[in-house]
Amino acid sequence: MLYGRTREQHALDRVLRDAADGVSGVLVLGGDPGVGKSALLDHAVEQASAEFTVLRGVGVESEAELPYAGLHLLLMPVLEQVEKLPEVQAAALRGALGMTTARAGDRFLVGVAVLTLLSAVSAERPLLCVMDDTQWLDRASADALLFAARRLRSERVALLLAAREEFHAPGLPELRVCPLEASAAGELVDAIAPSLAMDVRERVLAEAGGNPLALIELPRSASGGDRGELPLTRRLLDAFGQRVTALSEPAGTLLLVAAAEDTGEPALILRAAARLGVDEQVLEECERSGLIEVSGGRVRFRHSLVRSAVYQTAGFARRGAVHRALAEVSEPERRIWHLAAAVTEPDEELAAELERSAETFLRRSGYAAAAAAWERAALLTPEADHRAVRLAKAAEAAISAGRLRRAAQLTDQAVRLTADKLVLAHLANLRADVDVEHGAIETASLTLLEAATPLAAAHPDRATSLLIQVVRNAWYAHDLKLARRATETLASLGGGTDPARPALAMASGITALLGDDPARALPLLREVVEGARHVDHGEHGLRNNAVSIALLVGDHTTALSMARALATECAALGMVAWLPHAHLALAGVELLRGRHLDAAADADHAEQVAAQTGQRHLEAQACGVRAWLAAVRGTEEDCRPLAERAAATPSGQVWAQWALGLLELARGRYEQAADHLARAARQQPAAAPDLVEVLVRLQEPERARAAHDRFALWTAAAGQPWAQGLLARCRALLEGDGQGFATAIDLHQAADRPFDAARTRLLLGEQLRRERRKQEARTVLREAADTFERLGALPWLERASSELRATGESLARSADAASLSRLTPQELQVVRLAATGASNKEIAAQLFLSPRTVGHHLYKAYPKLGVTTRTELAGLILS
Repeated sequence: MLYGRTREQHALDRVLRDAADGVSGVLVLGGDPGVGKSALLDHAVEQASAEFTVLRGVGVESEAELPYAGLHLLLMPVLEQVEKLPEVQAAALRGALGMTTARAGDRFLVGVAVLTLLSAVSAERPLLCVMDDTQWLDRASADALLFAARRLRSERVALLLAAREEFHAPGLPELRVCPLEASAAGELVDAIAPSLAMDVRERVLAEAGGNPLALIELPRSASGGDRGELPLTRRLLDAFGQRVTALSEPAGTLLLVAAAEDTGEPALILRAAARLGVDEQVLEECERSGLIEVSGGRVRFRHSLVRSAVYQTAGFARRGAVHRALAEVSEPERRIWHLAAAVTEPDEELAAELERSAETFLRRSGYAAAAAAWERAALLTPEADHRAVRLAKAAEAAISAGRLRRAAQLTDQAVRLTADKLVLAHLANLRADVDVEHGAIETASLTLLEAATPLAAAHPDRATSLLIQVVRNAWYAHDLKLARRATETLASLGGGTDPARPALAMASGITALLGDDPARALPLLREVVEGARHVDHGEHGLRNNAVSIALLVGDHTTALSMARALATECAALGMVAWLPHAHLALAGVELLRGRHLDAAADADHAEQVAAQTGQRHLEAQACGVRAWLAAVRGTEEDCRPLAERAAATPSGQVWAQWALGLLELARGRYEQAADHLARAARQQPAAAPDLVEVLVRLQEPERARAAHDRFALWTAAAGQPWAQGLLARCRALLEGDGQGFATAIDLHQAADRPFDAARTRLLLGEQLRRERRKQEARTVLREAADTFERLGALPWLERASSELRATGESLARSADAASLSRLTPQELQVVRLAATGASNKEIAAQLFLSPRTVGHHLYKAYPKLGVTTRTELAGLILS
């Protein structure tokens, strides 16, 4: 019976009801050790057992370094259904779980595979997954499970995670499990120990503080001495420790073997115990103690604190003997960890075995486990330089696992151990990666510059790689001095010889752009795009860099083509971590082309995946694109928080400033708009026309002319029709030239830029109305209003409507014109793919959703589009 848990039971029951009704739910039960989280999970399992398929797992402290160990135990009963997954996902999951020797691939693809597997399992019956002690899950299992958790929608899955305070799952709903109130605590003590003396009862209640495990255990160890000054967890450990020491020595040994072993397999535990002279009959004594139970083919400790107490009360020598015994009977992966736990002196042979294990973990995308293995190998390495190399590998794996603070600590340790220039350069690169993620771009750049200089003579290619990173950092920081310094150093090296990577051209081009010299910059940067243009597969970093450079030079056609190819390939190969790069590029191009719905869908996808893969700078840029789109829609309540998130990293600040400038421009707050747009236009030429418009409205012709001239230089170098159209609009604004607006509109239409054309029509309509040419004004204003309505650009639609009213005409709004704008970004993505004939399973694989969620999105989208069947989608204009 649960005492005082009505609120928590109702919350769990609600999650189960929703899952049974087709709405997936996730709940994280957080709280102190012994507060009752496991009992609540037991309640949920009991409630669901008749109707649900139930999968249950537990994190084990000693297992936290073995990749996917926790996930394997959770999914073991349903692994035969892996065959139902798309092949790339099935291969990733098999590789991760050690079911095959193939490489697991992108670690986040494993999370997608878990999502699809859970959806497949829930097809026949609702599914309940419970994971206890989640704070001790190995990092790879936790990442995969959380990735799936954040994408559960309509799969009939209930996922319950119980964890202590140190576990963090941002974005997931949490239920805080608090200590029991006094009345419920008293009821529990009376039920457990009805004959307890009153003074002891009062002391137990006072010391337990409402913690259910303490209320159960302390009465068994209560004594006259005052020990209330100890922390509760320590008191519980002592209570369990007393019960362990009361057992026979063989029973204590058997319990220690079980505590040091992570799979809970009785046969393995008994084999190891036999090597220590313990007979299997002793297992019965251990079960009678109530400290463990054997059920479902597993040895389970009554509580994780029991396991801790058993392990901590044993001395190091005794623990070492147990680990050596376990090493003799365990599979190779676990054998090496047991051996490592039993030694303290340097041991190169064992260190080499740990290194081989680390490489195996990498093939399974177990980056946290690989980092731990390399770190342990380094500690056992006798020679300092070799130890530094292994620490560097540990740091690199830690970065891939998202453990940035630990990576920084490891690099600092390694730097003190070696004078090898190449190793130091690698360490500098790793430390710079950490600093960039923390926003310390200047610190990162100085670290890279310092490391590149000693490499110049003997290792120019390695120095070139470091210097290119400095130039990229300088671009985001808008630091011309830093870019020049790196480029000058790079020029002294010869700039590299790979035609697909013209390093010096890239560095010189970016430096020239920062120095307001587009005539020199853009031809150089076009060399970079051209170098990567014919690489049609693989080389994802090279191609992604080329997409970014194509955007810088204004070549949106090439950027769109390359980004689409990159996105398609990464989705097909399951390279989840690369998808935010590709979709962010697509969002930027579509935004500039006036395809706002497409841009919203791609930005939303980029943000979600970037957030789940820990790529903060990409998440920030995606928020910036979304802020820009919110500004166009006129939703200030969305725009400002998104812009604030974007501005948190240097790479998102340009989009943030442009979005805020556009918001203020749309609202007629021109002074504020000018400040934001002036900052945005420094690095985003396409923002310059907005700045010119604002300065003209502020009647600041000199500043407007200067902004125009700067944009004219860039446009001349870019040679792009879309930019020439915007330049013509700027010139018409400065000169009040109606014919200039008409010329700009023709250029916009030739470049297929509907939003730009509509804005220019609005400016022309305003001028025609002021000149009392009402009939001409009405024509262009109606055309502008139609486009604004279709794009959902409400502030501009309001302005066009106001101008039309001033000409004596009212705007009739169409109820169906903006039907696509009523779709969510994910609904739009699903609908577009469904219109091509893709199945729900194919769409799910491409968007990293479950097939059931795809079906749910289609169900929600049909009435918004006025269709009732999938075949009708093919006849719609979905743009």
